[in-house]
Amino acid sequence: MGRFRDLMDRDLQIRGYSPGTREVYLRCVERFVRHYMRPPDELTLEDINRYQLYLVRDLKVSWGTFNQTVYALRFFYRVTLKKDWDVRHIPHQKPAHRLPEILSPGEVAALFRAVRNIKHRAILMTMYAGGLRVSEITRLRVRDIDSRRMVIRIDQSKRRRDRYVMLSPHLLSVLREYWRAVRPRDVLFPTRRGNGPMTRDAVHDAFAKARRKAGITKRVSPHSLRHAYATHLLEGGANLRVIQMLLGHKSLRTTEVYTHVARNYLHDTPSPLDRLPGLPSTSLTPSGA
Repeated sequence: MGRFRDLMDRDLQIRGYSPGTREVYLRCVERFVRHYMRPPDELTLEDINRYQLYLVRDLKVSWGTFNQTVYALRFFYRVTLKKDWDVRHIPHQKPAHRLPEILSPGEVAALFRAVRNIKHRAILMTMYAGGLRVSEITRLRVRDIDSRRMVIRIDQSKRRRDRYVMLSPHLLSVLREYWRAVRPRDVLFPTRRGNGPMTRDAVHDAFAKARRKAGITKRVSPHSLRHAYATHLLEGGANLRVIQMLLGHKSLRTTEVYTHVARNYLHDTPSPLDRLPGLPSTSLTPSGA
């Protein structure tokens, strides 16, 4: 994209988009331009719509990937190229409402036991103990671990908000052991060369290896540790409003999804089947006897 990429990145920075969002938007537009191999200012709404069909029909991308592409193209053509297009002509998809698969406490413990690399174990434990996103764990600084107040500071997270989460005493001992072995100076979890934070891909790879070694067959990812954190807090009796603040959710409705997967919310409500009078015996004659 050349100069168009630089212009779009400038516009994103001016409007305060996070580095992660800028990276995603730029990558989406680059893929779109590479698909047609033509200058982006020569492409039309019809070209965009055909590309959207290609994403759905041929690539079969998730709705999340599809909508990221939509928002990136809307920004690029409306803001950077200043096209007076109606963005409704670049439609987005309605999200599918799927419940996350939740790791049990035993599975989380098995996952940690499967990790031999002290750095990877510290990363995964920190994500679970504080409910951190992948983008948050890669940006953590040594100074964000406040052992005096026993809190972790999450600096400028999603929607550019700061928040604090609890610092587990067990996690603190793990982090101290990790610090003695690696001696990070600024970024808590740097690359091997120490020239910046670990990438998201590196966190995903570490999680995937631990999941396979632990024999976990559920469809889970590093973000599942955040889901497990919230669900286990709810099952332990934590207030939903408190969980909302710990997760950094803007709306309580986002947090309420965990009421659909927490065991206490499901098991404490008996099925109406068990209340029916005069139920037939459970001792049935085998078919064909």
